[in-house]
Amino acid sequence: MRILVAPDKFAGTLTAVEAAEAIAAGWRRHAPDDELDLAPMADGGPGFVDVLHAALGGELLAVTVRGPFGDPVPGTVLVVGDTAYVESAQACGLHLTGAERAEEATTYGVGELVRAAGDAGATTVVVGLGGSGTNDGGAGLLAALGATADRPLDAGVAALAGITTVTLPTVDVRLVAASDVDNPLTGLFGATKTFGPQKGVPEDRLPVLDGWLEELALATDRRTSLEKGAGAAGGLGFALLALGGTREPGIALVADAVRLAERARAADLVLTGEGAFDFSSRSGKVPYGVAAIAEAALRPCVALAGQVLVGSREMRALGVESAYALVDLVGEERAFAEPAGSLADLAARVARTWSR
Repeated sequence: MRILVAPDKFAGTLTAVEAAEAIAAGWRRHAPDDELDLAPMADGGPGFVDVLHAALGGELLAVTVRGPFGDPVPGTVLVVGDTAYVESAQACGLHLTGAERAEEATTYGVGELVRAAGDAGATTVVVGLGGSGTNDGGAGLLAALGATADRPLDAGVAALAGITTVTLPTVDVRLVAASDVDNPLTGLFGATKTFGPQKGVPEDRLPVLDGWLEELALATDRRTSLEKGAGAAGGLGFALLALGGTREPGIALVADAVRLAERARAADLVLTGEGAFDFSSRSGKVPYGVAAIAEAALRPCVALAGQVLVGSREMRALGVESAYALVDLVGEERAFAEPAGSLADLAARVARTWSR
């Protein structure tokens, strides 16, 4: 059998590359004669640059940028021809904020990554959005690229209170926001209301932060703030769109880069996975995107996950034939303590059912 292994990261435990390798190791344990094709995936969040580098090659440039609270943090720019890829989470990810102080966290470092990409000669810069710990509407990114305003743009969303004027810079590169998030910047389905709680914003502060972003939108470009994707990554999508950028689905961009549709047609079975497989996986996450490609290729898709939080009906709606959970096989404690070994054990178990 030919097996295509195309998982996302298992957040907090395994990168997509590590997850693919663990699945392959476990599968070979039961079915050593099966042909395995590893295609680690990403949707624009953490791991975006690593996955694209593995697929496309190119040159990795190490840079140091400002973190969400001003401390220097390492970042990487991937340059492939005249296109550069950067990962916003490297500069403002949730792992850097610890789900706290979202009101003070800035996206300035993401703007520095974009600037470094332009300095390296790129004419197109693709910014992977996802996993951010910030909620500043991309004001920090705007500041790093030369925007000015009557309030500080580089000190988090709280510093935007009372903002009335923003002068946007001219950007010499074509900007692409790689994200599957459809939310607008503000309102009931906006960045703050939808994603603020996971960044540590208390319920009673959500309307306050949303109001500050509304002020930013009025001072900058109200119409753009209503566009799909403006609320991605705490409003980084808004900043990129306001600078003339476009949005492309992150999972589709990566799938094209790794030739996933072609590889799915050559396989007999497609495996995918992520940390928590639930119905939110339909919102542009890797398993749903991989399953859609497998379905188009008329191949069954099976998911391996840390947890499976959907029933069989919802699973089928996501295009997945079966889903298997680490915690059901080895328990939650071992799943976190030994993620690679646990995932390999799960893959071996799945191979007993699905390999010929």
